[in-house]
Amino acid sequence: MQIVGYETGTDGPPALLIADDGSVSTLVLDPGTDLSYALDERHCAGVLDDGSHASCPRDGAPYCDDHTYRWPCARCTGECSMPVESCREEHAIYLAAFAPETFKVGVTRSWRLDTRLREQGADRAAHLRTVADGRVARQIEAEIATEIGDRVRVRTKVRGLHETVDDAAWESLLAEFDPTETYDFDYGFEPADRPVAETLASGTVRGVQGRVLVLDNGGSTYAVDMRDLVGYDVTAGDSDRNLQSSLGAFG
Repeated sequence: MQIVGYETGTDGPPALLIADDGSVSTLVLDPGTDLSYALDERHCAGVLDDGSHASCPRDGAPYCDDHTYRWPCARCTGECSMPVESCREEHAIYLAAFAPETFKVGVTRSWRLDTRLREQGADRAAHLRTVADGRVARQIEAEIATEIGDRVRVRTKVRGLHETVDDAAWESLLAEFDPTETYDFDYGFEPADRPVAETLASGTVRGVQGRVLVLDNGGSTYAVDMRDLVGYDVTAGDSDRNLQSSLGAFG
């Protein structure tokens, strides 16, 4: 068996995708679900196609060079000829907040705004404005990003999972933009202490925020970047690795 993908819970429940001899099953990550998988070797996760899986033995993980999709808009600043059809759709420019006070600017097609924010695991967000196409949106984003930034690493998000957004800092930022709408997201769980960043697939699911899976295991709480699980061969059974304990384990 191999972990070949994940779902963040924007269009259904969060889940891990497990391939076994070409077929793919969905392991739903509802709170309280017990996971019991030991991680083995990691290699390319291959190709998913309409519920089936084509494996790949190459070493690259989560994907080898042949199976890595490079999104042409990843570093776009609006100096382009709009090479992707979706560039011509209406776009929204937004701010996202991650506890306690990490903020970023971003753009997405306007109809995907709520979905995109949840995919990232934003704690709060603000819709700044809507524009006619992706090129204009990227130009505005690039200008705002010189002051705020347009990327937040997963490890930064993990460090703030047990905290709340600094109200004063967030309101001060919003005062500069006069947003059209604001969002406050609830992912259904609140760790008492900072989870330990780890890569494992065993424990009891506490919840999922963006692509971060939070697990209770052996009296400690762990935060797992689900992308870091993609490509691992797995076997049924708890991990026998020595794991760092969280502060909560000593309470």
